[in-house]
Amino acid sequence: MKVFVGADHNGFHLKGQVLLFLQQSGYEAVDVGDDKLDPEDDFPQFAKKAALAVLAEGGDARAILLCGGGQGMCMAANRFKGIRASVIWDSVEARMTRNDNDSNVLCLPSRLLDGENKTWQDIIDTWLTTPFAAAARYVRRNNELDEIGG
Repeated sequence: MKVFVGADHNGFHLKGQVLLFLQQSGYEAVDVGDDKLDPEDDFPQFAKKAALAVLAEGGDARAILLCGGGQGMCMAANRFKGIRASVIWDSVEARMTRNDNDSNVLCLPSRLLDGENKTWQDIIDTWLTTPFAAAARYVRRNNELDEIGG
């Protein structure tokens, strides 16, 4: 599975750890920026790069986005039809957003998960390994989401 990873300045340091974790876990991790720590960068550009990459790749491609609270990246990514981004802070929510919503973009709040805290590893592992249940109601709701911005 190909996983695109992007971060603004608030998630920059955690992004390196996430990329390494993905590679060591056997995923094809693709860095979509930022390439260097830039305190003046803006998260929408990285959310856009990741969302467009997921849509272009198709299949089971996914993205992980990191910013201070995760919310900004999530709002930006969800502007694209076909993207179902979720801000997740624990493995329970990671499982639910995959099972029920077929989330294809994971937004992590680096302020909560950076540093010695390795909770993000469980979140990512759960999110990447949980299949979409594909219940009729879940499929219908995802289709409705895509039609909202139609």
